[in-house]
Amino acid sequence: MTLPIQSSAASTTLLAAGPAPYPVVVGSGLHEQAGRMLGENVRRVAIVHPPKLAAACHRIAGDLERHGRHVLPLVVPPGEGAKDAGVLVYLWSQLAESGFTGSDAVVALGGGATADLAGVLAATWQGGIGLVLAPTTPAAMVDAAVGGRAALNIPQGKNLVGVRHRPAGVVCDLDLLAQLPRADYTDGLAEVVKAGLIGDPALLDLIEDDPRAAADPADERSRELIEGAMRAKAAVVAGAPPAEGPWEFLDYGHPLAHAVEHAENYRVGHGRAVSIGMVFAAELAREAGRLDAEHVARHRDLLESLGLPTSYPRYAWERLRTAFAADGTAHGTRLRCVVLDAPGRPGLLEDPAAGLLDAAYGRVGR
Repeated sequence: MTLPIQSSAASTTLLAAGPAPYPVVVGSGLHEQAGRMLGENVRRVAIVHPPKLAAACHRIAGDLERHGRHVLPLVVPPGEGAKDAGVLVYLWSQLAESGFTGSDAVVALGGGATADLAGVLAATWQGGIGLVLAPTTPAAMVDAAVGGRAALNIPQGKNLVGVRHRPAGVVCDLDLLAQLPRADYTDGLAEVVKAGLIGDPALLDLIEDDPRAAADPADERSRELIEGAMRAKAAVVAGAPPAEGPWEFLDYGHPLAHAVEHAENYRVGHGRAVSIGMVFAAELAREAGRLDAEHVARHRDLLESLGLPTSYPRYAWERLRTAFAADGTAHGTRLRCVVLDAPGRPGLLEDPAAGLLDAAYGRVGR
């Protein structure tokens, strides 16, 4: 599980447990933390970031250079455009030309797509090199802090090519959240809602208490929501091998979400797609007799209170269904879907009948 090992008004340090535990620091003004997590022997550091984070990259690079390290800024496309094999090949060539060895490291500065790309880069360069994650969105903070999964997209679907590569540490600087457009911030809160649904329902209560404040990155509860979501994710997978059930629970709502993102050519935000996917999963559980109507309604009310969507065009189902079945939920010829029996009680629905899937989407389609 994730345990607090240090806390102050400025920051909280959590320990992400597992075979190779690593620190997760949450707070403000943390640009100097990345260098401390890399270790003393790293001489070259590549900072992978989208264009809009050039100023934040400059601050981290300055600290690294003051400590005698050579910094290579690597600008990558924003959003899902970064998660492309062609971008990865470009990054490999840049590391090669700059003389990066197996003892050097990568810093991922950006949202979830940047973290995925940098994670694959670090895992594949010379058999694997050091990685520090510096997520800048709520979704990336919640999702990147625990687990070490990273993936790229291919034309056939999202996240179909992936690796597992645990970082040396994670730095979540909450100051960067205030710079996000409000729509981008609320988009990321879908992952916080997911953490509450599969792990800690107290997060749901905190949002319901004041949705407007929960959607404000400057509000003091933003730190509470992000830290709580990290703990919830860690508790779900505590002690479980990555191939076993609890890890699958982290994909609640994601199979349909990835199908929506793919259908939209990634023009829709990940959190918005996850919001739709979680409502679909709730409706599926209701159709299967696993979740009552009250909790399905709670899904909708919570997500809509944050300005997130809960429906998708009815005519799209046939196209979505193929991608849904291919999104890592298939085991052999069987389909496994993550559902809830109640908030905080996730489970698996094995090989649901086509009629159940159709009926569930019928309640999501508009």
